[in-house]
Amino acid sequence: VHLRILQIKVNNYSFSLFSSPDSLKCNVYNQERRSTLDQEELEPVQVKQEQEEPEDHQIKVEEKEVYCSQAEEQIELKQETDTCMLVPVDEQTDHTESEPNRNQVIFQEAKNQNQERRKPFSCDICKKCFAFKSAFDAHMRTHTGEKPFSCVNCGKRFSQKVNLTLHMMIHTGEKPFSCVNCGKSFSQKRDLTRHMMIHTGEKPFSCVKCGKSFSQKQHLTRHMMIHTGEKPFSCVNCGKSFSRKLSLTEHMMIHTGEKPFSCVNCGKGFSRKLSLTEHMMIHTGEKPFSCVNCGQGFSRKLSLTEHMMIHTGEKPFSCVTCGKGFCQKQVLTRHMKIHTGEKPFSCVTCGKGFCQKQVLTQHMKIHTGEKPFSCVNCGKGFSQKQNLTQHIMIHTGEKPFSCVTCGKSFGYKQHLSRHMMIHTGEKPFSCVNCEKSFSQKQHLTLHMMIHTGEKPFSCVNCGKSFSDKQHLSRHMMIHTGEKPFSCVTCGESFRHKVSLIHHLRRHTGEKQ
Repeated sequence: VHLRILQIKVNNYSFSLFSSPDSLKCNVYNQERRSTLDQEELEPVQVKQEQEEPEDHQIKVEEKEVYCSQAEEQIELKQETDTCMLVPVDEQTDHTESEPNRNQVIFQEAKNQNQERRKPFSCDICKKCFAFKSAFDAHMRTHTGEKPFSCVNCGKRFSQKVNLTLHMMIHTGEKPFSCVNCGKSFSQKRDLTRHMMIHTGEKPFSCVKCGKSFSQKQHLTRHMMIHTGEKPFSCVNCGKSFSRKLSLTEHMMIHTGEKPFSCVNCGKGFSRKLSLTEHMMIHTGEKPFSCVNCGQGFSRKLSLTEHMMIHTGEKPFSCVTCGKGFCQKQVLTRHMKIHTGEKPFSCVTCGKGFCQKQVLTQHMKIHTGEKPFSCVNCGKGFSQKQNLTQHIMIHTGEKPFSCVTCGKSFGYKQHLSRHMMIHTGEKPFSCVNCEKSFSQKQHLTLHMMIHTGEKPFSCVNCGKSFSDKQHLSRHMMIHTGEKPFSCVTCGESFRHKVSLIHHLRRHTGEKQ
């Protein structure tokens, strides 16, 4: 039997209308009174529409559909404050555990039917329901991969029109949402909301493992993967896994060679927009992040954070093998390859292996002879920009790195680091054959050639080989006749600087 209950509450009275295919009954109950339909006869009350409703009456209407499996079964209606219970008459004196279970099933079915009426559009694939067909259509495109909305400028496609609208702001430069504190603008309101937390310092999302707090829930989710070790996104080409989909997308560009972000000044391409933004600061000279201790400026916030560790002495990343500490995780990763001997990047010309891709890139310039960085003072070319920067200091005489112990100054930070080992006596590089130690890795490398007999640098004129490139360069002057070191007093020239030093002592009278 299909019963429809329309329940109308007016103050302390409740009107219950029972409708079935062939009848409509209305019964009145007092809230404090309980009666059964088969025990006493209640007079029907006709509900009439009033032209004016009483001001002091509160009316509440509830409609429910109930199904009963037995057509002849009598039903008792218990009126309570908020809900009504349907109980067969033969069970009204015996309340067993099956009564609430049966009622729960009945009303759950009614609830499900109401849910279906509120969200009539259901996905057959994932069973998700939607109230509007437009939302349902947009959801289905996540399964089909359909992207019907295209950008007229770059051709990028989107599954939802709202995403295309947001994307168009990249081309138009529109940023309608501005920060009242610093004036920075954003194309989306949610980006402004997240940005405001920088000023307020609000970090509502905390890690239950280590207590670290975050301003965004997605940052906490990514952080949790550090504790769980979860890396759900894997590269189909090399199998490398990532904790973020964005990281996988950027990684895939290594295999495809795709660099969609190009510099309008020099044409250099980048796989990430952030890399292009940082690169643009080279042309503009912008360095918005400054150190409060020494005033040095940086184009990246990360660079400033790493620089601050010089002042604080903080080295949060430690090697599990030798215990050496580092202020950057990437430096620790490179250091670990010393212990593992891993050299994943190989030169296709000579086969030499490298632990870093950038070192391989620099090495390739030896074969190509490329020297894109030139000195404006003397015209000397360099394969690396940092070498040019260091060379410029010869002309300017700048020596920004000073020893705190003896005050000696250096043009290069690495020279200061090596010099400090004189005071500390540190020699971290040891030979595995004779246990001799060195303060510099390159000295150990040269020393190892004594044991191996390796002489990789050969003269193209006479075939003589050398273990050190610098020795080969000096040797080549024999064939070229070049003598770059000249005496300012008599004009005599020498191939080696040390020979000039000995010669100058003759003029000064200094004992050799």
